[in-house]
Amino acid sequence: MSETEPDPFDYPRQWEADVVLSDGGTAHLRPITPDDAERLRAFHGRLSERTRYLRYFGPYPRIPDRDLKRFTTVDHQHRVALVALLGDEIVAVGRFDRLSGTGKAALIKSPVSAQAPDGELAEVAFVVEDPHQGRGLGSILLEHLTAAGREVGVRRFVAEVLAENRQMVRVFREAGYEVSRAFDEGVLHLEFAIDPTEESLAVAHSREQAAEARSVHNLLHPRSVAVIGASTDHAKVGHAVLSNLLVADFAGPVYPVNAEHRSVRGVRAYPTVLDIPDDVDLAVVAVPAARVGEVMDACLAKGVKALVVVSSGFAETGTEGATRQRELVTEARAHGMRVVGPNALGVVNTDGAVRLNASLAPTLPGRGRTGFFCQSGALGSAILATAAERGLGLSTFVSAGNRADVSGNDLLQYWETDPATDVVLLYLESFGNPRKFGRLARRLGRSKPIIAVKSGRHAVRPGLAATSVAVDEASVQALFEQAGVVRVESLAQLFDTALLFAHQPLPAGPRVAIVGNSSALGMLAADSALAQGLELAAEPIDVGPSATPEVFAEAVRAAVCREDVDALVAVFAPPVAVPGTAYARALREAVSQGCGARKPVVSTFLAVEGVPAELAVPGPDGSPGPGSLPSYPSPERAVLALSRAVRYAQWRSAPQGHFHRPSDLDPGRARGLVARWVSAEEVELTDDQVRDLLACYGISIVPYRVVSDVDEAVAAAAELGYPVALKSVSERLRHRTDLVGVRLDLPGKYAVRSAYEDLRAVSGMAEVYVQRMAPKGASCVIGLQDDPSFGTLVSFGLSGVVSDLLGDRAYRAVPLTDVDADRLVRAPKAAPLLTGYRGAEPADLDALAQLALRVAALAEDLPEVRSLALEPVLASAAGAFVTSARACLGPPPSRPDSGPRRLR
Repeated sequence: MSETEPDPFDYPRQWEADVVLSDGGTAHLRPITPDDAERLRAFHGRLSERTRYLRYFGPYPRIPDRDLKRFTTVDHQHRVALVALLGDEIVAVGRFDRLSGTGKAALIKSPVSAQAPDGELAEVAFVVEDPHQGRGLGSILLEHLTAAGREVGVRRFVAEVLAENRQMVRVFREAGYEVSRAFDEGVLHLEFAIDPTEESLAVAHSREQAAEARSVHNLLHPRSVAVIGASTDHAKVGHAVLSNLLVADFAGPVYPVNAEHRSVRGVRAYPTVLDIPDDVDLAVVAVPAARVGEVMDACLAKGVKALVVVSSGFAETGTEGATRQRELVTEARAHGMRVVGPNALGVVNTDGAVRLNASLAPTLPGRGRTGFFCQSGALGSAILATAAERGLGLSTFVSAGNRADVSGNDLLQYWETDPATDVVLLYLESFGNPRKFGRLARRLGRSKPIIAVKSGRHAVRPGLAATSVAVDEASVQALFEQAGVVRVESLAQLFDTALLFAHQPLPAGPRVAIVGNSSALGMLAADSALAQGLELAAEPIDVGPSATPEVFAEAVRAAVCREDVDALVAVFAPPVAVPGTAYARALREAVSQGCGARKPVVSTFLAVEGVPAELAVPGPDGSPGPGSLPSYPSPERAVLALSRAVRYAQWRSAPQGHFHRPSDLDPGRARGLVARWVSAEEVELTDDQVRDLLACYGISIVPYRVVSDVDEAVAAAAELGYPVALKSVSERLRHRTDLVGVRLDLPGKYAVRSAYEDLRAVSGMAEVYVQRMAPKGASCVIGLQDDPSFGTLVSFGLSGVVSDLLGDRAYRAVPLTDVDADRLVRAPKAAPLLTGYRGAEPADLDALAQLALRVAALAEDLPEVRSLALEPVLASAAGAFVTSARACLGPPPSRPDSGPRRLR
């Protein structure tokens, strides 16, 4: 094969992707190959005359063999083509061809493009089959083509589009790039740089959210449901699913599929899903794993839109099951379907217009405004039963089982725009794409609280291992804090917190009033409030054990209406003479109007968990609704739930900040340096390399010299200016807390000579660092660590053995906002040492935050930087001074939330 002839076998597999379309369906995207020739010919034949005219500027009724070979044989470098497939059929094609010489001159219309080097400019075009136009395929193809172009060195796209081709013009115009236009005889010439812009990323994320939300909406709002494997045997899951659908009174038709019986539970059954006379939106699969393949084929042929696979026997059983699971999801996505499961409990939607219980759970909570995602099927039934017992109504519930396709991230996308959901609950055992989770949670948490319990801290269920990544607990905690996720430690705490968020307003501040009829309970509540960082508006109010319901209610009303009270805790021990229900009704009435309706109230009442009838404000279906008062069996649990609401409200009302990049960065030069230094193995950079790399990001190291004899040390000290420090080149000695490898504040040449001889004797090495003394300050460390799941984390802490032993480090995931950076340097427990502890002069925390932002920018631009440590950084009133740094380069890690939209 000649050098100029394309190599069709140099196939870039990394460009393959499953994508979600704007209507919630899916398609498979991949590079074209010569084997696609007949598929492409058939695709072209299905295009309408108008679509062919708009694409080719003429009739072009058939593709000649010569063109067919050229279209399908590309080199994936100078000529790139991607196809979108549904099943085995091509439904869209996008391509670009690099321009040079006369071809370039004929197309370019701007001075910028005219000066672009050959190979950096490419002509882009795409066409979508008529029935699939309007599904977002053009936008998705453009996203993936620009990503492929950047990978192979293309910098700008040009396109020629007929002015009447409004759909294609809109794709370019709305993509978020700065597009220049020129009009010539009915043809629009469009040109734009393909580097991502803030607007193009925002557009892509917005389209991703809408598409993934739509796919979950389709799953939770089916017009018809088939139960494949519906059984007459009460002990089988197929019988349970069908029964639960019928008991819930699903709003649409339910079709049992059973080849051996004419009916199941009195409903006509069909031998296969293909025999059902009407369309099927959702199929619940409850057959043995070995039969799922044939069931899948029938669902594909039927055009089923979504699957819930409750069958077990997949990735949780080992390698063979994992292979079966991958095949299931690959086939489903390729044919436009989303999959919940396998090994799932099912899905629930309590909307009165849907009434869907496509799950194995016989007990459902009432209608509410809380969405719940649970990875564990076995635990899901218990969760739903507990929610019902405690009066927590749900809007929707999804148990994803092995989470092979639909995941918690998909549900976050859906709940963001779901008008029926105000609170989100998550039971997570592992993360599939934690970087994306952080991005979505941070956005959703600004409008709806997310409460999460994360298990699997030390082990991951075998069924989830194939779709999960190992996550360090410090990383999880950092992610949750940064995203505003309310993390709880147990399911009991999850329900305690959810009851408050679901039924009561958010507190305006941390000031708490306590009212009760028992001084002992009041003191317990006060101790708990102070321990959780809340403030007591006044001493606990004790109305006494003999107070009437009216006296108790009046004390509550007076306390909650005080201007210095943000929330109220009511503690109550039932007296002997008067029924406790009377006090409960009085409490509910006292806080249901006026001041009480605007401030959260929690209670320890009747030793009941949840919302008893006497404290409930009935919702549309009689279940407890907004305004209901949650009751807890102990003051400690009531106050703990309230403290979480206070912290969330503070996070939500705090400034979100802006993603900030200092203006004096030189990422281009940095990329060039890294490209020269990086190798297949991780490599430690030299001092000079680290200094040059940091300089590209405006980070300077206090001037130093490396010397190898005493005379050089004296000369270097004189050049740098006294006082100076001498440091051993041995990192082990240099960073010891007893400073055995460091000599500081050397005022003159005699001190330098003495220090040099000391260090040489200690280390046995002739080389030492001579460095100008920085202003005295607190010793800190700012670092980057490559987390396999979250990407790069920026860390900050104070240096020292105590901080190291206690793990007193704060972490934030990149990118950082200015607010993130400011909070990062204030987050460690030892941070008061920087703010004037015991009369010391405060350090310049703004300088530390700016340094953290520069480090974060480096991490975003250079994924090859696998670790970086600025240590020590001396923080003082004069600024933040980096005295030493080390860095390690390696092959860039996988970054599953970067690049164009794709399913995991």
